[in-house]
Amino acid sequence: MSETTMLPNFKIFDVYDISEVEVKDPGLKASINLEPKLILKSYGRNVQKFGQTKVNIVERLMNKLSVAGHRGKKHRIILGKSTGKYTKNMKIVLEAFRMIEKKTGKNPIQVLVTAIENSAPRDEITVIEYGGARYPQAVDVSPLRRIGLALKHIVHGASDKAFNKKKTITQSLAEEIIMASENNGESFAIKKRNESEKQADSAR
Repeated sequence: MSETTMLPNFKIFDVYDISEVEVKDPGLKASINLEPKLILKSYGRNVQKFGQTKVNIVERLMNKLSVAGHRGKKHRIILGKSTGKYTKNMKIVLEAFRMIEKKTGKNPIQVLVTAIENSAPRDEITVIEYGGARYPQAVDVSPLRRIGLALKHIVHGASDKAFNKKKTITQSLAEEIIMASENNGESFAIKKRNESEKQADSAR
């Protein structure tokens, strides 16, 4: 028996199996980290160029949840539910995954990956200055930025639906991920992707 067959099949938090999760978008395959680990905690050791590719996608979602109140460069909304605490934020993510599994009957990590693929914008606009005038210019989005934007919009959509509402952040996060995975137009992340691509089309 070889050494590889004797190794245990690690699951995230010993609950969710990542080995069967498939990334269908060829542009995102190299950037979505699905490395199986028992505990997803990198302690910020991957702060380097392309370091985000070494951080598991579930941990990246949790990290975005810590700063759900950020809008642009300002931290506009203070949220009591999602804080800087790892245990609190990861508990929200894991409870949302349980809801997703209950509602869809699928592996929630696969649902999350599909949601990211659907809500990651392919084009956006930047402003270039030419002869003293500023023009919007359509540009392609790098794979790492596509994932970052998708995760940010999923978390923002969830936090907006839960802020001062009866819904909890856990429920709204689960709903947002499910809607984005189904390409539902009501999803905040899908709306943002469509908006970004429309602006880029008009700036070509």
